[in-house]
Amino acid sequence: MTSQAPPPHPTADDRPRLHPELPLAPGAVTRARELALRNPVDLDTATALLDHVVRNARSRPDACAVVDGERTLTYAGLLGRVASARDALRAHGVRAGDTVAAVGPRSAHTPVVFLALESVGASYLPIDPSWPQDRVRDVLERSRAALLVDYSAGAASAARQAADAGGFAVLALPKKARPGGLDEGPSGDRSGEARYTIFTSGTTGHPKGATIEHRGLLNHLWSKVADLSLGPEDAVAFSAPLVFDISIWQMLCPFLVGGRVVVLDDAVMRMPRWLLGALDAAAVSVVELVPTVVSRLVDEIWRQQGPALPGLRWLLSTGEELYPALAEQVLDTLPHVHLVNAYGPAECSDDVALHVVTRADLTRPRLPVGRPVANCTLHVLLPTGDGTWRPAEPGENGELFVGGTCVGRGYLNDPATTERAFFHDPFEPGSATGRIYRTGDLARVENALVHYLGRGDRQVKVGGVRMELGEIEAVLSRHPGVESCAVTVSDEGAVSELVAHYTLRTEVAQAELRQALSAALPPVMVPRRWRQWDALPLSRNGKTDYRSLTAATASTRKGAR
Repeated sequence: MTSQAPPPHPTADDRPRLHPELPLAPGAVTRARELALRNPVDLDTATALLDHVVRNARSRPDACAVVDGERTLTYAGLLGRVASARDALRAHGVRAGDTVAAVGPRSAHTPVVFLALESVGASYLPIDPSWPQDRVRDVLERSRAALLVDYSAGAASAARQAADAGGFAVLALPKKARPGGLDEGPSGDRSGEARYTIFTSGTTGHPKGATIEHRGLLNHLWSKVADLSLGPEDAVAFSAPLVFDISIWQMLCPFLVGGRVVVLDDAVMRMPRWLLGALDAAAVSVVELVPTVVSRLVDEIWRQQGPALPGLRWLLSTGEELYPALAEQVLDTLPHVHLVNAYGPAECSDDVALHVVTRADLTRPRLPVGRPVANCTLHVLLPTGDGTWRPAEPGENGELFVGGTCVGRGYLNDPATTERAFFHDPFEPGSATGRIYRTGDLARVENALVHYLGRGDRQVKVGGVRMELGEIEAVLSRHPGVESCAVTVSDEGAVSELVAHYTLRTEVAQAELRQALSAALPPVMVPRRWRQWDALPLSRNGKTDYRSLTAATASTRKGAR
């Protein structure tokens, strides 16, 4: 396609509005400050990430930066690729402040694109190659992308068609590195620049793009370095879909310390045997996975009946709730590995709380997500009934709010949705961002640890009783025969009914599962309908696809058991 001029830069009327005030009950500010969980740390969040790549390339030019199958990129080679991509972006008129979409598979090209965009002051927006054309065009239009960078080698035809139809210019990523590479990274304070946007599902039927600033990204990367004691000998698995926020730290964090990124493609991630082999062969020391994939990996290790992953130091679980039963299996199977329960919304630069799971935690009905990472502040607040909020006392359930350096700008070009979730921070108005984010997640604090209690919007009323579906799932997951489970609500008939969906690791009668729930829950919380699956449907991010489960229940009752 012939290159076209990028859309004009936003006018003053397009820029984000000041964030609204959070209505608070009298005395709430003082008490909330007393109860807040904080972790202040002095970190460099202004320097460009590329500066650190340049530093490592100067000191260890031949050190491995990226492993992608049989191919490797040294730090010097990485800089050469970035320099070539930067030249191409500039030639296409990309400027500081632009949002640039990128489409392609998870590969060594992905961090090249990200670093090249950072070098010109632009913001990275990943597009999933599997997205249908209408969704791609919707995201391009909503983001007002200046350009679509295509490094898919022809595999993202829908994205290119959407760009063509919408009049968006397309740039094919240069294949060759520029001789000489880069001598230095971008200079100056980059902290306030928009660095990336992740589009997530929206309740309106249209996706919403959470935009993260440079300060939030660097704060998160440095917190990972500290929390995981990362160094040049570490290899971090780059395993997440590119539209899942954890992909950002996976592909960038090793560059701060001279470590290496190990790319694991979709085929490997779909096959537990291949995943286990790839982690072992590449001597991966850090991997972050969703619980569903963790469960399949642990099962594969059990099947192979031998020592596994001697080089692995950290296994982080994120994206969905990690239940104690699965955590126990991990501790039994990989006793040399630190298991971390991680929590964080895409709107706040990824993880905002971490907890290293111990055997003492396994007696809890639900695992804590722990304490805040560097420069994040966590509050649990409760609505008072008169439209205001008050801080929840220790042990009291409420809704989790996040403040501090990690809080993003809001939703790209969507001020109305931004104003419903992002507020001026009344507790720390002088924080790096001055913003506080309403997560929509239920939580409580006990002994200075945050306990995640599920989504507020997964609270339902069945039989006149309000309940949290995650509580039912947590109880069902404790049964040793249950591999994975999910609970939905069916509104097909005259009354709403709970539906339990599950997979098994050993043969178990449905009556036994019913009995296990009946022994721990009120009768109204025991599902009336049950469906056994070979494997629960997953979203592209590897999370349980509740929409598909609900649709399957609505389309047929033949699978009910």
